[in-house]
Amino acid sequence: MAFKDIPVGKRLAIGFGSVLGLMGLMSVAAFIRLHEVDRLHAEVEASEHQAALAEQWSGQTQVNLARALAIAKSGGNADLQAHVDPLIKETSARISALQKDLESTELNDAEREQLAKIGAARKTYVDIRAAIFKGLKEQDASVTARVDTEMMPAAQAYMAAMEKLSTILENEAASLVTTGHTMLETTRKLLIASAALAIALGAFIAWSLTRSITVPMHRVIQTAQHIAEGDLSTDVRVSRDDEIGQLQRAMLKMRDNLHGMVSGIRSSTDGITTASSEIAIGSQDLSARTEQTASNLQEAASSMEQLTGTVRQTADSARTANQLAATAAEAARKGGEVVGEVVSNMEGIATASRKIADIIGVIDGIAFQTNILALNAAVEAARAGEQGRGFAVVAAEVRSLAQRSASAAREIKTLIGASVEQVESGSRLVETAGQSMTDIVGSVQRVSDIIGEITAAAAEQSDGIAQVNGAVTHLDQMTQQNAALVEESAAAAESLKDQAQRLAQVVSRFELGSGPAGSPVSPSPARRAQTHGKVSAPALAKPAAPKPAASPRPAAAARPAPAPAPRPAMAETAGSDNDWETF
Repeated sequence: MAFKDIPVGKRLAIGFGSVLGLMGLMSVAAFIRLHEVDRLHAEVEASEHQAALAEQWSGQTQVNLARALAIAKSGGNADLQAHVDPLIKETSARISALQKDLESTELNDAEREQLAKIGAARKTYVDIRAAIFKGLKEQDASVTARVDTEMMPAAQAYMAAMEKLSTILENEAASLVTTGHTMLETTRKLLIASAALAIALGAFIAWSLTRSITVPMHRVIQTAQHIAEGDLSTDVRVSRDDEIGQLQRAMLKMRDNLHGMVSGIRSSTDGITTASSEIAIGSQDLSARTEQTASNLQEAASSMEQLTGTVRQTADSARTANQLAATAAEAARKGGEVVGEVVSNMEGIATASRKIADIIGVIDGIAFQTNILALNAAVEAARAGEQGRGFAVVAAEVRSLAQRSASAAREIKTLIGASVEQVESGSRLVETAGQSMTDIVGSVQRVSDIIGEITAAAAEQSDGIAQVNGAVTHLDQMTQQNAALVEESAAAAESLKDQAQRLAQVVSRFELGSGPAGSPVSPSPARRAQTHGKVSAPALAKPAAPKPAASPRPAAAARPAPAPAPRPAMAETAGSDNDWETF
């Protein structure tokens, strides 16, 4: 496993463990060396103590030797000997104690051998001294000579052995001190080297650990900064298996998920922008159409008011015609009774027949115009869809009545023509007046009945047109309401379009790496052309001003129904939208 793949916790544990282990080794080594130094120090103290005992022994021996020489030189002075002898014994006891103390210490073989020699030399010296003191007490003069010949050489040998032991002990102590100083210097150097090694190793481990963490973390931070700035195309390299590698994998997964999410949001934003643009365009177009429709309905209402007045005039003319027909019937009956008055009244009948023909022509024209208006109303009702269905039914009924009126008018016109011919022939054929008058009476009766039907039909037309007028007024009110709603819808669509554009601008901050940020799709040129071109609804045919009943009215030319305006290429949402598009 590579070092970079080791988890950070284990790396830290290895690093700190290495430093702590080295420090532990340093501590153990220092403890061992200190223990050695302490042992050497104890040995030095013991050696110094031995040297001190040897020095005291030597000093006490020299004191006794001086006392012994003083007694010997005095020739055995009893007072001096009595005074010095206890001191010599006391000092000898001390020397014996010092000898025992020195023998009880730890000594090497050379030191013990030298100590044995000192003991033998002391015994020799003490025996000679005792013999000389005994001789002095006995007043033996030869003893004085033994002081120089025996006691002094024995004392010198004794002191030389003591000096040699002191030298050995001092050399041993000096050697131990030198060894201690050497060990202390070695320990100091070892501790310095260990500390330097620990510092170097700790610094290297700290540098390695810091670099192994900070370098990839700096890369991760740079990647996070790129992602925070919206650059989702930045490369996230995963080259480790430790916690930082896991963080890089999480960063890569976050970038991929964020990339997919932003891509989806951008795609949805483009679709929302396009749809909102189309909705705004459609709302503006629908608003224009609705306003135009409201204007057309107002014109239709005005035309329906004029049509109502015309129908009322038609009803009045029909009543007048009915009265004239009754008068003609009465005249025909009188003509039948008084054949002689037929000739004189023939001219009046011919005049009445011509008036009837004119009235019938007017009725025919009115019926034709009514048929045209009913046809236009049916077309407009069909364009209105579901809301114009009742209007369509009324228009169909009006059209049916108009067709019946036209048929009746044509029939009456035919009958009036026949009546005129009969009147003219009656002028030439007076002799056949009786039979002709009988026919005229029947024809006039039929005319009276037909005119009654025309009167009833005109009344029905008046009622139907009044209903149509009410329906148109209701449609006008609904259209005004729809216009207000369409304006609100257009405003909402514009607000939605602005919000979609702002959302697109926000999403465009992200760089996906697959191309430039998507821009909202603009409507097609054909759609813009449909938007800018307002639909011009055809103006309804306005009937001419009413004329007197006696004068016939020319039939108004029927205007062709306008083609439906082109619709924007948008998804149809409901049937009502289709109806309003074609209204």
